Amino acid sequence: MKGLSAHAAAAQEAYEEAGLEGAVCPTPLGDYRYRKQLKSGASLLVDVRVFPLAVTTELDEWPEAGQRTRQWFPLATAADLVDEPELRALMVRFRPSDFADSSGKPIVGRSLALMRETVRMFHWFQALLPKQGNFFALFEAHVATVTAGSDALARLLQGGAGMDQHVREIVEREEEADSITRDVLTTVRKTFLTPFDRSAITSLIGSLDDSIDQMQKTAGAISLYEVTEFEQEMRDMAAIIVDCSRLLSEAMPLLRDIHGNAARLHELTGRIVEMEGHSDEIHAKGLKKTFKLYGKAEPLTFFIQREIYIHLEKVVDRFEDVANEIDGLVIDHA
Repeated sequence: MKGLSAHAAAAQEAYEEAGLEGAVCPTPLGDYRYRKQLKSGASLLVDVRVFPLAVTTELDEWPEAGQRTRQWFPLATAADLVDEPELRALMVRFRPSDFADSSGKPIVGRSLALMRETVRMFHWFQALLPKQGNFFALFEAHVATVTAGSDALARLLQGGAGMDQHVREIVEREEEADSITRDVLTTVRKTFLTPFDRSAITSLIGSLDDSIDQMQKTAGAISLYEVTEFEQEMRDMAAIIVDCSRLLSEAMPLLRDIHGNAARLHELTGRIVEMEGHSDEIHAKGLKKTFKLYGKAEPLTFFIQREIYIHLEKVVDRFEDVANEIDGLVIDHA
């Protein structure tokens, strides 16, 4: 669409075709190509870029409501219904746990089979050892609060009515996360056997907690300065935060079997690092635009917007820290 970036155009299509609004992540999931039949009769190749949209609003009326029916599907069902095989492949990578393993590939090579059998015996032996605390459940509970905080932050940066409620939710989620962090640190001291090195556990939960702390600081600055309108770059960074939290919510349960899930964990952390780099670019672009608009004419406005940009960038940086901690665990244990 003329005048719109690719991800903004995708969000506009979601509104026009399905009556959906939300935070669209500017970092694409991937792309695919298909042949489109035009009204003229021509059949032309079309390149499609796919973006994740975290839906916050389902409208009762929308421009094309009379042309199609909106319906939600489980991801695996939706993948079966699409015609383009490359789009289905993107769906499978989006959350592989929703799909059954249909690879059917046998293990080739006696040495590889022996190595895997040794690893299985090791995990069996680990299962006989005393319980290792409830670290995994605590990690997953913390990520749930981070995800909820991310969603609230995205709603906050959309402006409009209810901003005070979104600020309050972020503060409450941060307090819940603090409580879980304290539980983790207490459990580390009380548990004889831990699933990972104690310093790795404290570093991981610390990085997670830093991310929602930064969300709370972002919400605090918005509330303090009574900001009600936000630049598109700010909303784009919030959408990246939402998608990072989605990836972490998938990654945390995979730590329960870090060896078996090593490849997927590495893929998830790699995407978070990629999005952090994209966030840096958006941050620089937004800050430059803000300076040109307000730097000389309205320096106080520039100062306020710069502070919000800084907080948003720190949230994404903390997500990258979490990704690096997970990657370190994969290297050490898988």
